[in-house]
Amino acid sequence: MADFYQILGVSRDADANTLKSAYRKLARQYHPDVNKDPGAEDKFKEIGKAYEVLADPETRARYDQFGEAGIGGAAGMPDMGDMGGFGDLFETFFNGFGGQSSQGSRSQRRGPQQGDDLRYDLNIDFKDAIFGQQREIKIPHLETCEVCRGTGAKKGTGPTTCTTCGGNGQVRRATRTPFGNFTQVAECPTCNGVGQIISDPCASCGGNGVKQVRKKLRINIPAGVDTGTKLRVAGEGNVGLKGGPAGDLYVFIKVKNDSILKRDGINIFSEISVSYLQAILGDTVNIITVDGKVNLKIPSGTQPNSTLSLENKGVPRLGNPVARGNHQVLVKVKLPTRITDDERNLLEDLASKYSEQNSSSNSGLFNKLFGKES
Repeated sequence: MADFYQILGVSRDADANTLKSAYRKLARQYHPDVNKDPGAEDKFKEIGKAYEVLADPETRARYDQFGEAGIGGAAGMPDMGDMGGFGDLFETFFNGFGGQSSQGSRSQRRGPQQGDDLRYDLNIDFKDAIFGQQREIKIPHLETCEVCRGTGAKKGTGPTTCTTCGGNGQVRRATRTPFGNFTQVAECPTCNGVGQIISDPCASCGGNGVKQVRKKLRINIPAGVDTGTKLRVAGEGNVGLKGGPAGDLYVFIKVKNDSILKRDGINIFSEISVSYLQAILGDTVNIITVDGKVNLKIPSGTQPNSTLSLENKGVPRLGNPVARGNHQVLVKVKLPTRITDDERNLLEDLASKYSEQNSSSNSGLFNKLFGKES
C-alpha cells in the first residue's frame, strides 16, 4: 500500500501547515492543466487522496495506527458516521466552507480586489512639526507588473479555465450521513477560488501580476502636527488586484524632543533664570522661541516661579496656521550664596531703610537670606 506521508514528501510528525504547503506545491505541479506528462493526472489524484486523509486529525490518527484499513476503505469516501468528510478537509485547508460565506469569498477573490493600506513611520524635528515642511520618502509597495500588465501570464498568453472547478472557483461534494445527504462547498484548491490558472506565468512577476518596488514620494507635512498625527496619502498603498483600486498610505508622525522648548498642545513652555536684582528692578532679556531669539521684558517686582506670556509665539493650530498658541516662560530667581562687602553694605543700608518703614521681621528675613547673624 502507498505511504501517504511519502506521497506528500513530509515526515510522519509534520504539522498541519507543513501538510498544506506540501499539498499545494504538488497539486500545482501535477495538475493536468499544467503538467501534460503521462501519469500526471493519476499522480494528482493520488496527492489529493493522501492529503484528504492526513489533513483530518481523526482520520490521520486511524491511518497512523491501522493504515488504509483504519479509514473505512478508500480515502475520499468517508464512513457513514463521519459528519465532516471532504468538507472538513476544506474547512481545515481554507478556513471555512459552504453557504453564503464561501460564495462571498469566491466572488471577492474572482472580482477586483482593493489594495492593502500601508503604514510609514516618520520622525521629524521639533521645529519642522511647528511650521511644517515637505519631505521625500521611499516606500516599498506593490505596483502592477508592466510586462504582463497585471494578468500574471507570459506576454502573448493568458489564463485558462481551471478544470478542477470548471471556472467556478468552488468545488462541491455530496456526503451521505445518517441524517441525510449534505452538499459541502469549498474554495477550489487548484485555482484558489479564482476560476482560472496560469500555465505559463510572467517571468517578471512570477505570475502574481504585481511587483514590489520602492517609490519616492514627496509628503507635505502641515504646520502644527504632533506625535501621533496620522497623514493619509490617497492611492499610494498597494495596487489592487484585477483592476481594483489601490490602497492608501498612512504616515504616522513622531516628533523629536527639543532640549530647551517643551510643547503642550499649541502652547510652548520654557524656563529662564534671572538675578534677584533683575527681578526687583526689572530688565529686558533674550530668550529662545520657535521663531528665534526675541526680547522678553521682566517687569520690576517679578516674583520667583511666576509665568510670563508671549502671545502668538506658540504652535500654529493644525488646519488653521494663522491661529497660534502662546509661549509661557517660567521665571526662576537666582539668589547669591556669597556677596562682597560693598554689596552687603548697600543691602544693609537698603534693609535698614525698609525696616524703618515696615516691621522688623522683614529685616530678620533679609539677614537669614544673606547669612548675617541677628
